[in-house]
Amino acid sequence: MKATDIKDPEYFHKVVDCQYACPAHTPVPEYIRLIGEGRYTDAYMINWESNVFPGVLGRTCDRPCEPACRRDRVEDEPVAICRLKRVAADNKDDDDVSSRMPAIPAKKNGKRVALIGGGPASLTVARDLMPLGYTIDLYDDQKAGGGFMRSQIPSFRLPESVLNQEVDYILDMGVDAHFNHYVDSLKSILDKNYDAVFVGTGAPRGRDLNIPGREEAKENIHIGIDWLSSVAFEHIDKIGKKVIVLGGGNTAMDCCRTSLRLGADEVKVIVRSPRAEMKASPWEIEDAEREGIPMFENHVPLEFVVEDDKLVGMKFDKVRAEYDENGKRSLVSLGEEPVYVECDDVCIAIGQDNAFPWIERDLGLEFGKWDMPVVNRDTFQSTNPKVFFGGDAAFGPENVITAVAHGHQAAVSIDLFLNGKAVDERPAPGTTLVSQKMGIHEWSYDNGVVDDQRYVVPHADVSQSLKDRKLEVELGFDQETGFAEAQRCLNCDIQTVFTESKCIECDACVDICPTDCITFTPSGEEEELRTRLSAPANNLAQDLYVSTDSLPTNRIMVKDENVCLHCGLCAERCPTAAWDMQKFMYQVTKAGQ
Repeated sequence: MKATDIKDPEYFHKVVDCQYACPAHTPVPEYIRLIGEGRYTDAYMINWESNVFPGVLGRTCDRPCEPACRRDRVEDEPVAICRLKRVAADNKDDDDVSSRMPAIPAKKNGKRVALIGGGPASLTVARDLMPLGYTIDLYDDQKAGGGFMRSQIPSFRLPESVLNQEVDYILDMGVDAHFNHYVDSLKSILDKNYDAVFVGTGAPRGRDLNIPGREEAKENIHIGIDWLSSVAFEHIDKIGKKVIVLGGGNTAMDCCRTSLRLGADEVKVIVRSPRAEMKASPWEIEDAEREGIPMFENHVPLEFVVEDDKLVGMKFDKVRAEYDENGKRSLVSLGEEPVYVECDDVCIAIGQDNAFPWIERDLGLEFGKWDMPVVNRDTFQSTNPKVFFGGDAAFGPENVITAVAHGHQAAVSIDLFLNGKAVDERPAPGTTLVSQKMGIHEWSYDNGVVDDQRYVVPHADVSQSLKDRKLEVELGFDQETGFAEAQRCLNCDIQTVFTESKCIECDACVDICPTDCITFTPSGEEEELRTRLSAPANNLAQDLYVSTDSLPTNRIMVKDENVCLHCGLCAERCPTAAWDMQKFMYQVTKAGQ
């Protein structure tokens, strides 16, 4: 088998599972160590470089990093990465953060960029381009920046003060913001002679449900994302006593919990699919159920029931899920009488779509499937080279952290494009690999691997939080608990680096490894080699670390990166220092770097 090229920046990046899984590639173990040291502002700034909204994401992120966390090889649950991000945000020194914001050139570079939409993707583009001297105009139809972070995430999950602070860090760089300004024509923007335009308008159209009774009951049927926006901007302050929420995603969870806070006595979430296939984050479902909201699975809506021109309930068909050999699901009726559920109001939260009626079709912009713009997935450039897309507007609904990742890459493309360079020649990431050795068997990081269960985050009292829709429910870790949770991190960015020329093949590392992840064996084809390691390496998504065959016996060293806990015992035990613990830092290159 071919030896591993550890100089490839993506090799060890893939081993830092949490960072690799993060769309913005935040250096997770690095900022967690800083939290453990009480260096909250430093931890915050490392987050801010990558994900731009640490306080927001520390409360609302979809947490793609946590299922990848290596801690669940040891315990049932991963490190509370998202909640630790909030620890950094809650305990930072605000004045120190402000002083560390990038310097903005007094003299501009002469290039003008328009941002349409004030959400996380557009704000990230502004954050990356403003320090390079660009003039940025931002257009948004809301009264303040933040996009759907402001209009669709309830205040009991994301306090307005947290959002305002992190939005203002960017706007205060000198962005010329045009709020309460709905852009109804892309041509009108292009006619202003901008050098580039970025579209970050999200997926603003909630899906409807056209079944009998929809038109007759329209006054009491609400599209979820529009309804949440109306609540956020205080156009709506009440709802009926009995509420049905249709859908199983995070928007549905926000709708049902908001309904309770607006006076509903009974709220039911009713889903077509099996509960196991609900798209809402597990913790969002848990929070809804903590507040007494029941979930009903396998109910397909049939009809809105109207009596005397008033919505009184809904009828549902009970179904079961069946799957073919390809895993495709079909919902099969049980053939029972329809289930009737009383209600005064219904919130429909069954998905979102993009809508681009404001983009003229004669501007050189091609549209493809689902009437979505044709956008390059690497450069985020459309078929009109001046126009770039990002966030939900680019490829459909995702989440805040994905929008941020899009914004960083779109900013790189815009900067390359406006400097006459090819946008597909992407700058390489910045990487470092530095030994952590302080003595013969001492390291600059805590490498003990012990049993340590995840800590429980405190919540506000339910009886109090339901009385005030702006009272934050999840209270976050205090400093003591944040430190304890930070200690659960296995420091997966501290890599075990092997030097063949120093190895005497004593097998001491094999003997001491707690997970049997190291094997010395004759080489072979990967598929066969994986079966004869000390422990079979069955996770094909994780690469093997393979040495050259230059060892004295012509064997190779093979390490299964999937089960390595980065404990450093191999390096401590090795008598020749063939193994070393080296910190790998991977940073996505930003525009202009």
